[in-house]
Amino acid sequence: MPLLRVANVETAYYGRLTVLRGISLRVEEGQIVTLLGSNGAGKTTLLRTIMGLIPDQPEKGSIEFAGRRINGWDPDDIARAGIGYVLEGRGMFPELTVEENLALGAYVRPDDVHADLVRVTDLFPILGERRRQLAGTMSGGEQQMLAIARALLMRPKLLMMDEPSLGLAPLLVREIFATIRRINADGTAILLVEQNAHMALSVADFGYVLESGRLVLEGPADELAGNANVQELYLGITQEASVKGYRRYRSRRRWA
Repeated sequence: MPLLRVANVETAYYGRLTVLRGISLRVEEGQIVTLLGSNGAGKTTLLRTIMGLIPDQPEKGSIEFAGRRINGWDPDDIARAGIGYVLEGRGMFPELTVEENLALGAYVRPDDVHADLVRVTDLFPILGERRRQLAGTMSGGEQQMLAIARALLMRPKLLMMDEPSLGLAPLLVREIFATIRRINADGTAILLVEQNAHMALSVADFGYVLESGRLVLEGPADELAGNANVQELYLGITQEASVKGYRRYRSRRRWA
């Protein structure tokens, strides 16, 4: 049984515009799965549908998490079930401190979160140093670290991340993706929406490609990286470029 199973899901905004059309995917425990696609393909809508953030959706299909159907659940209940969500744009409360933003991430937890606070400040030492700083005065990279740390305080089984590298300098992008791998190595499955297809495919186990609300391609990340259409549309490699050349590129870009 997969950790997350989405089957034939259709989502419409305001009951009129159908954005997702028959989407089916799965995330196994311990996997990193990435969603690729151009702007407007439906990637964010899919994450929001899974999280229960679009009222009365999906119109059709089913969403199962850890063996339970979660269609129609409130977002709070979905979070308590074990799904964390890092929003595109980070979703900070700028007038609150780092410490207060982190506390909001643990609101569904009835138990002591001290051990997890230690864990996230180990992942992101800057957050421990800046715990009394207002989130709105932090850099974009620091805010992204805070957004990820806040989601981790719910101790999710599945962490959904929407464009974690958006607007970040290349050095910070590498740092964020190294952290994604550490989070996954600790046992958290990840569903990743990311425009930087090079980085996404370098960390993912499996991937899906969305176009106009439909899944048009899926497969192991290495196979997608070698697909001529994926190379040309998302990796900036012409169809004449060899798969071997791309693999050399990936080997240069990998980190421990």
